[in-house]
Amino acid sequence: MQAPIAKKIPFLLENHGHQRQDNYYWMRDDERQDDEVLAHLRAENSYCEAKLAPTQHRQKALFEELKSRIKKDDNTVPVRDGKYWYHSEVSGDQEYAKHFRADTFDGQGKTLLLDVNELAHGHEFYDLADMAVSPNEQCLAYCEDYSGRRIYQVRFKDLLTGQLLADELSDCEGQVVWANDNQTVYYVKKDPQTLLGYQVFRHRMGTAQEQDELVYEEQDRSFYMGLGKSRDESLIFIDLEATETSHTYVLDANDANAQAVELTPRIMGHLYDVDKLGEQFYIVSNLDAKNYRLMQATTQTISNPDAWQQVIAHRESVLLESVELFNTYWLVTERELGQIRFVVYQHEQGQMLGEGNVLAFDDPCYFAGVGMNPEPNVSKARIYYSSLTTPGSLYEFDLASGERVLLKQQQVQGDFDPALYQSERLMITARDGVKVPVSLVYRRDSFSKDGTNPLLQYGYGAYGITIDPSFSSGILSLLDRGFVYAIAHIRGSEMLGRAWYDAGKLTQKQNTFNDFIDITQALIEQGYGDADKVCASGGSAGGLLMGAVVNQAPHLYRAIGCHVPFLDVLTTMLDESIPLTTNEYDEWGNPNDEQDYHTIAAYSPYDNIQSQDYPHILVTTGLHDSQVQYWEPMKWVAKMREHKTDDNLLLFKTDLESGHGGASGRFKSLEEKALEFNFFLTALDYED
Repeated sequence: MQAPIAKKIPFLLENHGHQRQDNYYWMRDDERQDDEVLAHLRAENSYCEAKLAPTQHRQKALFEELKSRIKKDDNTVPVRDGKYWYHSEVSGDQEYAKHFRADTFDGQGKTLLLDVNELAHGHEFYDLADMAVSPNEQCLAYCEDYSGRRIYQVRFKDLLTGQLLADELSDCEGQVVWANDNQTVYYVKKDPQTLLGYQVFRHRMGTAQEQDELVYEEQDRSFYMGLGKSRDESLIFIDLEATETSHTYVLDANDANAQAVELTPRIMGHLYDVDKLGEQFYIVSNLDAKNYRLMQATTQTISNPDAWQQVIAHRESVLLESVELFNTYWLVTERELGQIRFVVYQHEQGQMLGEGNVLAFDDPCYFAGVGMNPEPNVSKARIYYSSLTTPGSLYEFDLASGERVLLKQQQVQGDFDPALYQSERLMITARDGVKVPVSLVYRRDSFSKDGTNPLLQYGYGAYGITIDPSFSSGILSLLDRGFVYAIAHIRGSEMLGRAWYDAGKLTQKQNTFNDFIDITQALIEQGYGDADKVCASGGSAGGLLMGAVVNQAPHLYRAIGCHVPFLDVLTTMLDESIPLTTNEYDEWGNPNDEQDYHTIAAYSPYDNIQSQDYPHILVTTGLHDSQVQYWEPMKWVAKMREHKTDDNLLLFKTDLESGHGGASGRFKSLEEKALEFNFFLTALDYED
């Protein structure tokens, strides 16, 4: 079967005196209804299926293998909120969870709140986002997306009668916040074109959405908007976040007619996160503190940063990430040398008492995060923990003693034995002398440091998002076939602090690509992988990484997985009508500025395709992707087919029902993973 060859319609783009010819610009269809576009996507899907048909048996076996490790009947640990305990359950082959609440921890008086399987019935895609119970615990608001575009509808359920209420909200972000009167909810409305949330509305139960009151509108389209509620539930936060600046407005949660009040003046370059408990505000702030410090303020001083009091000072080698507030403790999340840790400080009415105590974990590299702790008047905290060899585990820590109790650990079905696997943390020296962290895992009995193992290297490297080493039952399918799996903690994340992020964006973005390439070379040289069996994978901004890497160092890789990839960076960042563009000028640069234009042009994957040999490449996307539009990978594949000089596989698969997050459901999403794994094994000529 021949690969689909797209028609070429010349389209000239000119900026700053520089011309680009885009022969595939015609592939953009904002309505996603163009017959020719859809026909081409279906042709690519058919081609992908045909080329992998000889190994279809293995792909099906991989899917069943991935599925077999998942416990079919499972539940979450109940969480106390108010007078009820909340948990979810999954069972059998059902794709989605059922959500319950009960009178006790052990489930007495259990009541079904939502059966997501019923809500998703008849829909190819379904996503349930925020679920918010009213303060009097009598009404449930929940947010639904049927397309994958992350445009949510909000519905309300009377928990006393079990009936849906007439109230419905449309075109929302996936969250709502209740005021304390149980009759008022706040939500963020999205711009239908850019999909940017920029307006906060107040809805009064029992009225039509058309009557809702606009509470706040943000004029600067570089900000994302979200809602939250303070730890003491006295305030509703309107959180505005740009790449380099934060801004917060508050509403009195006890006043159904409250007006939005600026919490503290907007200062360009000031990034912060704020919470309130009792009479004190706590602010994790980067003012005069690149890696953040913890500040404290009162109602009288919160509007004046010069009057804030320091609680935890800035440290050059420690990134202060967040603080969880309890009546007598602060649980602080920090990161040093790339590793998360938790420090507990005791306090009395906001005054610190003594030194902090570090909560201990065991693995050389791991991921951990503060779990749901809705009530501040306790001395215990839940922390989720996982490593490359340790399945997800929920611990409850006694904040006074530091002692921990395991509440639940992910059960991996089958013959999984964690003792069979080994993880490592390496520091690889990049070409400019900077040491870059790498997390590795492999199976002990199949690994030999002689350069014979296949290697899969994963990376992201953008937005300050850190990809911590955590357990994946899916990756076992490759480890058990002899692979080494490596996570490259490249610049662009915050793995080594805020400076690590700054060194991988804007004019320094090339560091991200150099780091990934240099890590690949070093792992080969150190015997962690066979030079002829190196695979790499990344999605979204990590897909941009894949696109840049294969342009710049195609010889290093045998196969590439490139998922929902951001590939046409220059054209997208020049178009303010595309979702997310204006929010990301501080990440990639604003190409309306000539210097930024040329910086982006130097690495933009679509603009730098060359006539050269490329690795085997699998590209996946969703037609309804709201983050990276489907036409970016579609154009990239078409242009790649035109220019590449090899006979390697170039496969393109579009899920015609999903968005940026891929297929919905706990089993259906495994089909995408089975596809990628089978593609890698096929590219490596692996024999079962």
